[in-house]
Amino acid sequence: MKKTLAVLVAALSMSGAFAQTAATPAASSAPAAATQEARAAEHQQRVEERIAFLHSTLKITPEQEPQWKTFADQMRSNSQNMSDLFKQRANGETTRNALDDMKQYAQLTQAHAEDMQKLVTAFEPLYNSFSPEQKALADQTFRHHGREAGGKGGPRSKHRGKAHAKPASDAAAAQ
Repeated sequence: MKKTLAVLVAALSMSGAFAQTAATPAASSAPAAATQEARAAEHQQRVEERIAFLHSTLKITPEQEPQWKTFADQMRSNSQNMSDLFKQRANGETTRNALDDMKQYAQLTQAHAEDMQKLVTAFEPLYNSFSPEQKALADQTFRHHGREAGGKGGPRSKHRGKAHAKPASDAAAAQ
């Protein structure tokens, strides 16, 4: 979840930061709003799919449901918060200057950090209630989240198939 939100924040907020945008006519605002709503609905669907995936993968027990509900509700709340901020950002895209763009990016980044802290706070009691098997599953799932589901090197990644540079220390050791 944290990688997904981080990638989403970075991709959407930085895409307009350095690109020059032309003013859009007022007539095109209705289709843009419809597209924006469709994206929001798709994002919410992905959040629900992630929640269901985690519930199943982590083998949440009936005794853990109260902690799980708190965690899942926080995921939904974080998603809604970021969605609202991105809608606000999109609505001002044609009138925002470079300084305003940077300020808004800072606002998004701060909101993301605050939301992640809330998610950690919600996850901690759930994680502490896990059996050793569940903790191992959680550790593996969160450590590798995204790689097989579209993160770096995953099927939807723009980095797929590209060689990654080795750290300088590895290059020096090879010589």
